Amino acid sequence: MRIFDAGCGAGRNLVYPLQAGYEVFGADANRRAVEETRQLAAALPPDNFRVEPVEAMSFPGEFADVVISSAVLHFARDDEHFRSMLRGSWRVLKPGGLFFCRLASSIGIEHQIQQITGRRYLLPDGSERYLVDEALLLQLTHELRGHFVDPLKTTVVQNQRSMTTWVLRKNV
Repeated sequence: MRIFDAGCGAGRNLVYPLQAGYEVFGADANRRAVEETRQLAAALPPDNFRVEPVEAMSFPGEFADVVISSAVLHFARDDEHFRSMLRGSWRVLKPGGLFFCRLASSIGIEHQIQQITGRRYLLPDGSERYLVDEALLLQLTHELRGHFVDPLKTTVVQNQRSMTTWVLRKNV
């Protein structure tokens, strides 16, 4: 199984897949983070981990069986950037593949956030994030022609932020 981490950072989500012997790849715009991932995965070719933004990755389309996008998409600047990051992540997923996405949302903290502009909000923890909601995730699921593997699940983290898990299968 080929696992791809879109926005891999320093590789924290790849520890188990690496230990389990999966074929692992990733991309991140942060050069230092990618170097840390390469050290973590020293047995793999360095080119498995590339310094590039998820919206402009050089990996081929329909490349991975699983795409992980964990705590990445909420760093989008605006709607256009969010959609390009999502398209880039979805593009590398094979038909029938699994998309696991964890991202900040407004779900459960709607009255505790302050809109800055569009979908950018100031959260109670002081951070600024691009936030999704259930309606947008349902719309995007339809647009991607994906289907839910698991219902949306949201965790409110001590009334400071809200993280939603969005798990889809790409239609064949």
